[in-house]
Amino acid sequence: MELLQLKYFLTVARLEHMTGAAEELGITQPPLSQTIARLEEELGVPLFDRLGRKIRLNHFGRAYVQRVERIFEELEQGRRDLSDLADGRQGQVGLAMCAATHLLPDLLSAFRKDRPGVHFLLSGHRTNTVTSLVQQLARGTCDLCISSPPIHQPDITSVSLLTEDIWLAFPSSHPLARRSQLRLQEVAEEAFIIMQPGNGWRELTDSFCHQAGFRPRIVFESDDPSTIRGLIRAEQGIAFAPAISWQGLVDPAVVQMPISEPTCQRTIGLSWLTDRRLSMAVLQFRQFVMDYFARLSLA
Repeated sequence: MELLQLKYFLTVARLEHMTGAAEELGITQPPLSQTIARLEEELGVPLFDRLGRKIRLNHFGRAYVQRVERIFEELEQGRRDLSDLADGRQGQVGLAMCAATHLLPDLLSAFRKDRPGVHFLLSGHRTNTVTSLVQQLARGTCDLCISSPPIHQPDITSVSLLTEDIWLAFPSSHPLARRSQLRLQEVAEEAFIIMQPGNGWRELTDSFCHQAGFRPRIVFESDDPSTIRGLIRAEQGIAFAPAISWQGLVDPAVVQMPISEPTCQRTIGLSWLTDRRLSMAVLQFRQFVMDYFARLSLA
């Protein structure tokens, strides 16, 4: 009995479709059928009921699936244990973000100064929503995620990293750019450059406008914060801007201004699956992220 046989068996058991399993495994159907037949011969019992061209996992197969899954779980745990033995200086960290993504290069370079052997799998904001982050955590395709707002769901632990004010960003030539602060209602007639629908930032900024009693007059929608900053610089409109996260990203052609009314803030959080055992590399990076954002909030 070989691990490859068991891997093939789990795939067929999950799909209950020989052709589909062969396609997923990247092999042709005859060798797969022969492998399953040899496994059944070794075990002395059929694992599937065959109904014409269809197959169904039988009671022998269901009992065997549980055992085989444990084998692969133990193998994966062994890999993680070896990673832990490396004291967190090697290993892999899966990180997904849908907030403050422009902080990522500095964050990662600071962490990897002392741990250059850690490998990262990154998922950026353009494809991430809170729903997709939850799915990635559940599937195990990421270990940690950074989002705004923090994820509050069963089986997920979240900590707040940073609460920051949301300001308005103007072209420096705009008449209001000379003000020290303003009420949001004062820009009700302005042209807005706003993130596309479907993410937390858009929902948040729409809620600010609703509190101020107006719907923004949108002239551009984008999923790229750097594009938004460029359009402000080109005097195409105004936009909401995170006061801390955008530090160092705007030039003198863009003026950021506090909003006196209503209170406009967002909270960025770090989340992970509560019951999943995290490797030493992930644990160390998790603490590093918390410390990094704590320094940002004090700057």
